[in-house]
Amino acid sequence: MGWMHTARFLTTAAQLHHLPPIDVPEIAFVGRSNAGKSTCINTLTQQKQLAFASKKPGRTQHINLFSLGKQGVTDAVLADLPGYGYAAVSRSDKVRWQQVMVNYLVSRPGLTGIVLLCDPRLGLTELDEALLEVVRPRVEEGLKFLIVLTKADKLTRAEQAKVLSITRLNAGGGEVKMFSALKKQGVDEVAQLLWQWAHPVLPAPVAADDAPEPAPETPEDSHSN
Repeated sequence: MGWMHTARFLTTAAQLHHLPPIDVPEIAFVGRSNAGKSTCINTLTQQKQLAFASKKPGRTQHINLFSLGKQGVTDAVLADLPGYGYAAVSRSDKVRWQQVMVNYLVSRPGLTGIVLLCDPRLGLTELDEALLEVVRPRVEEGLKFLIVLTKADKLTRAEQAKVLSITRLNAGGGEVKMFSALKKQGVDEVAQLLWQWAHPVLPAPVAADDAPEPAPETPEDSHSN
């Protein structure tokens, strides 16, 4: 789990074309303002202020990138996308950032997985479902997708089980995990999953000794020679 703790700030950008090209797996965190996205990132990385949690939700309007990797070698990148859906932001800002997010999710090269943060007491909202529709084609092509139900400590076990069941039906092929920064519920599970996304197990090469032997030559083959 120490891999997640290596997270360090890489860069920030207000526009998609300002982001640097990335040649390692990139995992994006998205979600409504107040869904607990910054808290989730900070808990996973064990860094209290890595992801900026604004006192005025929805005001953070940059894409922030964090690099991951031991010994200073970057082997994956986390992308923290601005929260969406907060009423205090002007309509023009909402539209602009929704378009930036859509463009990022649809066209960002190297995007390996998406983590959607959701408050289980609210469930998937219309904006969350709209995001699911945007990424569905890429998920069907193999993009990893995870819904993290934050603030799980606010629910009883029975309520958690019910929300998990409902959300899995709407996850569009993605995985669903309960998560509580306060109780540390789901932290190891989510961290392990992100590690697997960034370090896929490749099929082992076939050793020479394991290669199939050529078929024995038949009499017909001898005559043809």
